Amino acid sequence: MNRRHTRWVINTAKNLNTTILAAIVYAAFAVYLYRPYFNTLTSWRWLLPINLWAAAFGCYVLSLRWVGAFPASLFAGAVYGFGPFMLNLSKFHPVATSLAASIPWLFCPAAFFGKNRRNWISIPLSVLPFLVIVLFFQVAAQYRLFAVPVHIGPNPRDLFGIIAPAVMADRAVVLAAFYHVPIAALTMGLAMVLAARRAGPLTIATLGVILSLCPSFAQVSPIMWLSVPMVCGSVLIGAGMQGLACAGFSDRKWVLLAGIVAGALAVLTLLPAAGYFQTFLGCDSSDAILLTQAGKTYILAAITMAAIFFMVRAKLRLSTARWIILCLAMAVDIFFTARFIVDKIL
Repeated sequence: MNRRHTRWVINTAKNLNTTILAAIVYAAFAVYLYRPYFNTLTSWRWLLPINLWAAAFGCYVLSLRWVGAFPASLFAGAVYGFGPFMLNLSKFHPVATSLAASIPWLFCPAAFFGKNRRNWISIPLSVLPFLVIVLFFQVAAQYRLFAVPVHIGPNPRDLFGIIAPAVMADRAVVLAAFYHVPIAALTMGLAMVLAARRAGPLTIATLGVILSLCPSFAQVSPIMWLSVPMVCGSVLIGAGMQGLACAGFSDRKWVLLAGIVAGALAVLTLLPAAGYFQTFLGCDSSDAILLTQAGKTYILAAITMAAIFFMVRAKLRLSTARWIILCLAMAVDIFFTARFIVDKIL
């Protein structure tokens, strides 16, 4: 066995081990979220935790095409599978979460089979998720299975849920949002994509948003088209995490931008909270509490970005330290916000 073959075997074993670990972590988190409701999960509703696991694991596998660090891929899957969008779909028929869980898997052929090949292969494969969504609703209509109302789509009232998903968890029809800390990583991921001039992911995400704004296009619920940009955004969050952990001195402006975005969102959530305070230091509205918590989480994101910025500015690599603070901030945000959203919806 030559050295090259040995290296391939070692890398394959490492990838297999991390993939199994990711599957176990996602399963454990799905049980954590739905364990208090196991007694109420009957028939079709058992699909909810299973689909969350499948969605997270699928997005993890998809992210491996562009993200090389295991923690970044792990959180990319968690942000989609256990994000506000997937959790919000549990309001509808459980089969709706099955369709959303399949989207990252349907993008895998274009991501991996089209790798290092001509665009004439990857582009048709990228259309596969869109075709499956249309086919799903056509078949569902034949069997009178209305998983998601066709006439319901995004509306301006739901936009606030983008920056404060916990506040709008039981109000917004569509909760197409990410958690607070991941938005800072998304900012970095978008900057990386724009700097590399890779228009593919942004084009696919934009097409999904446009279709979601078209009422009942091809008899498809506009809500389900949003699963496409949510998958793209989750992968970009993973790429952004890796970019933050590996950023050098020349990348300091992008790290600073991510911190500025997090700080601005902190202000946008804390200012509305002030309107709910009826007495000095008194909080008489649950909305004020939730907005305050969202603002604090954005402050956590801003502090995390500031810490990484000063490391970058001082030309200190400290990769392990960067990963630790990034993963801790992301984990705290996802762990508590996901728990709150599930409790509020169920």
